[in-house]
Amino acid sequence: MRHVIGVVLALVMAAVLFAGAGWAVAKVTSLHARGLSLTSSTHGLIALAVLVVVGLLLGVLLAVPWVSPLAAGLPGIALLGWTALEAVNAGRAARLIPLPGHSFAAGFETMLTSGVLALAGALMVVPLFVPSRWRRRYLDDDDYADEPSEIGLMR
Repeated sequence: MRHVIGVVLALVMAAVLFAGAGWAVAKVTSLHARGLSLTSSTHGLIALAVLVVVGLLLGVLLAVPWVSPLAAGLPGIALLGWTALEAVNAGRAARLIPLPGHSFAAGFETMLTSGVLALAGALMVVPLFVPSRWRRRYLDDDDYADEPSEIGLMR
């Protein structure tokens, strides 16, 4: 069941990365293009806060042991695949970005072309290679029924 929840969390993480981080990066780049700093406007502070929230969500999915590795791993694989497509065929990778007229799509494209998504994807697939993340943390009493107890061994 936790892996099913992990797939749902993977969809949430993908949406947060695309919409949240994409919008925030687009806002930050537009502020820098106008010569403004992040702290000089409310929009800059909101964009910074959104980036922090996206980073915290990603950190929770990466670090919390009882979260399925699929939660971070599936979007990470997608980001690595998209980055590989960017390296092979940049035009096609840009055309595959959904909702091309919106600011968050422009921010996502900026992250894609700058290599940020490659770095994030490489970080996000790490839990897939940790064997302990695939096992349950707590066992029921029924799981111990077939094992000999210490008292039984002493007799």
